[in-house]
This record gives sequence, structure tokens and C-alpha cells, in this order.
Amino acid sequence: MNKKEISEIKKLFTTTRCAVTRICGCYVDAEKNQKTKLKEAFLSLPEEEMFKYFNIFRKTLSGTLGKNLVQMEFPLDQEMPGGTQEFLLQLRNSELKDDTLIDEFYQKVIENYINPENYYIILIHGAYDIPAKASDNLEMEDASDYVYEFLLCSICPVKLSKPGLHYNADANTIENLIQDWIVDTPDIGFLFPAFTDRNTDIHNLMYYSKKPDIIQTDIINTLLGCQIPLSAKTQKETFQTIIEETLDNSCNFETVMAIQENLSEMIEERREDPEPVVLDKYQVKRLLENSGVENERLEEFDELYESVVADDNASFVAANVTSTRACEIRTPDVVIKVSPDKTQMIESRVIDGIPYLLIQATDQIEINGIAVRSPLAEPHDDPEEEF
Repeated sequence: MNKKEISEIKKLFTTTRCAVTRICGCYVDAEKNQKTKLKEAFLSLPEEEMFKYFNIFRKTLSGTLGKNLVQMEFPLDQEMPGGTQEFLLQLRNSELKDDTLIDEFYQKVIENYINPENYYIILIHGAYDIPAKASDNLEMEDASDYVYEFLLCSICPVKLSKPGLHYNADANTIENLIQDWIVDTPDIGFLFPAFTDRNTDIHNLMYYSKKPDIIQTDIINTLLGCQIPLSAKTQKETFQTIIEETLDNSCNFETVMAIQENLSEMIEERREDPEPVVLDKYQVKRLLENSGVENERLEEFDELYESVVADDNASFVAANVTSTRACEIRTPDVVIKVSPDKTQMIESRVIDGIPYLLIQATDQIEINGIAVRSPLAEPHDDPEEEF
């Protein structure tokens, strides 16, 4: 799924285009006890509740693609009878009307979801009559050949509201605020099947994680049956290791800066693309080659890559391995941050045998918010005025 396809599904979570047919929910306490359940036709809910659920559903499809949102593929063994894919298909095809399947789903979540606090499992069924698109990319509402049936699961922490004072309008007094349990934004969730090329893709699902560096291993392995992807943090650390070990003694300032500049250019050039920039093994090697890495080091790249990356088919989302906001240069005592498109303002030099990082100065310099005069702006004595 790309950004446009995700956006198309998110638009279904509104009152005007609602495609949600049924909603089920299970409130679980910290001891893993099921406290209460919900099962309703979605449109029978009060409008105020619908709006709050819509916000949760949209949040489950929000964040950075390749970081918070990761498309996961079912291994072949999970597409066989008895696999996780078959269970999710049965759940979807039941339109959430089979209590036995729903209870089995809740139990699988409770057994595998790691959370020491209370939480709320929300599961919805939806049916989207996919409108065809004309050559000018406009939707033709009356022209549709396919219906996309899906499940969306959101698992939301339930937290006690903060204590405080509030105004009681009826009594016209300031009173103690009674604390209550509040459903928070989703921690994790998934959309099944994926909506790929604007159609049903039962071989994939879209997984959401509010904190992408905290991986719910058991949920992904047992409930979904998908291979655990590299987290954004792990992608960055693995990429850094590949660079350092490939360059070895030639891992100098100029080469690393060239790699960062090339990565930033790749991301900027494809900023409008719905798909994120992804680097596989061969594209990483080409990146190093274009950044001036010597052929001697590239000859050992394949072997080094395989020693660092367990899965030869693993890939890196470019936005996960470099910052698009600032290039950070760190020493034990100083941290320099510069916009990725201004990295040429910093250079490395050795002066009198001592290495220095030089920053090109302008006439606008501030120290803790205090404007100081640049050396270029300092007044100089005019030799013609001297007597």
C-alpha cells in the first residue's frame, strides 16, 4: 500500500463516506480479564461515539509509511489451511457475526499482547464499493466492479484521567474532578487484507505501531503470523554498521557526508511519490559507489553485507536511515546540526596537525538568542584617514 491508497481508506472513516458495517470491542483489565464487550451495527451508534471511533480508526492508519505503518506479507505456511491468514479470512467473511470466531480473536490478542495496564480491543468490518477512476484520475461513483471487504483492529490503552479541579456549571462552583478511565489513541493495530493497487490483497496486511521501536513480537508472530520486519531504529543501526564496516579505514568525513547528501537528494527527488524510497542490497552498494567509495572496498561489500544483515532480501527505508530534517555531526563535546541541503557549509581541515570542523559563517549569528556581530561586519580602519 502506498500513501494514496492509505489515504483512500482513511476517507471511509467519515459520516458521509462511512464503509464500516459492524463494530466489536472488548475491554481488558491489567490482569487480562475481559471486563465488558461490545457488538453493534456501527451506524446504530450515537453520532458522538461514531466520531470518536472514526478518530481512532484514522489514527490506526497514520504515521510514516515504512516506520509507523509497515506492510507485512504472510509466509507461505501461514496461507495454508490452519494458518493465520485463513483465520483472519474467516473472521472477515463472517462480517463479525460469528461470536465463536470473535471470542477466539480476543483470546489470541490477550495471550500475545504485552501491556501491563488496561486496554480496549476494537475490531471493525467494512465493505468499500471501490469507485473506478477516469483517465484524469477523477472518481466515477457509479462505475464500480469490486468491493473491498476488510477488518481493522485497533488496540488502545485505557488510562485514568489526571486529577484536578473543574467548573460545575449546574452548581456554579469549582469542584474536585472525578477521575475516569479514558480510551487513549491506539498503541498498535492492523488492516487486513491490504489495499494494494486499489484492490484486495489477501497476501499482505498493513501493521500500525505508535512506537515503532517497541515491537510486539508475539502479536506479529502468533496472531498475524507474519515475519517481523526490521524496526526503524534497527534499520538505522544496521545501515550504519554496513557503512562503517565497508569503509573501514576510509570512513572519513568527506565520504560519509557525500553518502548523507546523496540520500537526502534521493528522498527530495521522490518527495511527491506515494511510495517511500527503499534501498535493497544492490541500491546500497550503488549509493556507496556514487559517493566515492573505492572499488577495493566495494569488492568486499557483498560478504560484509551478508555478515551484518541476516535476511539477504532485507531493505532499508531511506527516511529511517538518515534524517530529512537535520544532519547531525557529533563530537564528545560539541553537537552540530545543519539542514541537509546546507551540508556544504561544513568542511574538515587539519591545521597545524590538529583536525578541525569549519563552519561557514554569515552576517547573522546568534548565541542563546543574542545577535552578535560577524567578523565580516566589524568596522575596519580606513588607511586613507590615518595621518
